[in-house]
Amino acid sequence: MTTTTPPVAAGTQAGAKPTTAAGRVRKRLNSRTATLVSIVIAVVWTIPTFGLFISSFRPEDQIKTTGWWTFFTDPQFTLENYQDVLFGRSASSGQLASYFVNSLVITLPSVLFPLAFAALAAYALAWINFRGRDWIYIGIFALQIVPLQMALVPLLSFFSTGVNVGGITLMPAWDLADEEKFVQVWFAHTCFALPLAVFLLHNFISQLPRDLMEAARVDGATHPKIFRTIVLPLVTPALAAFGIFQFLWVWNDLLVALIFAGGGDETAPLTVRLAELAGTRGNEWQRLTAGAFVSIVVPLIVFLSLQRYFVRGLLAGSVKG
Repeated sequence: MTTTTPPVAAGTQAGAKPTTAAGRVRKRLNSRTATLVSIVIAVVWTIPTFGLFISSFRPEDQIKTTGWWTFFTDPQFTLENYQDVLFGRSASSGQLASYFVNSLVITLPSVLFPLAFAALAAYALAWINFRGRDWIYIGIFALQIVPLQMALVPLLSFFSTGVNVGGITLMPAWDLADEEKFVQVWFAHTCFALPLAVFLLHNFISQLPRDLMEAARVDGATHPKIFRTIVLPLVTPALAAFGIFQFLWVWNDLLVALIFAGGGDETAPLTVRLAELAGTRGNEWQRLTAGAFVSIVVPLIVFLSLQRYFVRGLLAGSVKG
């Protein structure tokens, strides 16, 4: 009869304390205290979302007079709130279906564009030697400290008046119709996301084994082929992690969308419409609960479906050993 020895985590020895930083981190994360703290945090973060979900199905008079927890003692259920905000017959009712589509049209390109540009830039800054490379990287790193609010006015001026130097028009104004203002929002979100995206992806790509890159070059692989066949598969967790962050940021954004997309039905996203539903007094609670839950469904689906990549992206390269 043979017995098998359970595998020992990297950086640890059987019956001994972890010998590396990675082993110590794994031991702490797998402790009972860490598990208990994680459960408590998860419950605290879930309760408001659960309450919002319950309230979205309660009648208007119940929402305005009692707390959501009373649903369990006096359950009253209705779908009128969702029908009202999604397909309401009046403009004040909601009609969130079209705004939901606008949010998707704004968010997907605003995630894919910075991911594509940042991955290419990060690879060039990490593995291609050219004059001024370090200064460009320092400049990109420094752009992260520029507040978003400071860049809104110059960027809006760029769209409306173009670029003029000494009376010479270097870039004409973007004369876009209302339904074409998606381009402005994509451009704005891409510009604001690139510094952080390049910085994060550069840290991952620069840590790839140099021997692997040199072996690929010896085999005759060019930079495009190395990037496509070697780099992209290895940094997929990092791409997914930043993609989730960017998706949540753009989907929940109100400021950039309100300035560059406007409040028109053709381009305004969900966040703009939800702000309008709140009204001056914020008394349309039954619509706000249903509308708010509609707005968080997609981010929840994205996060839950990509959470394994999200965790890998956060942990990759965090410790050595």
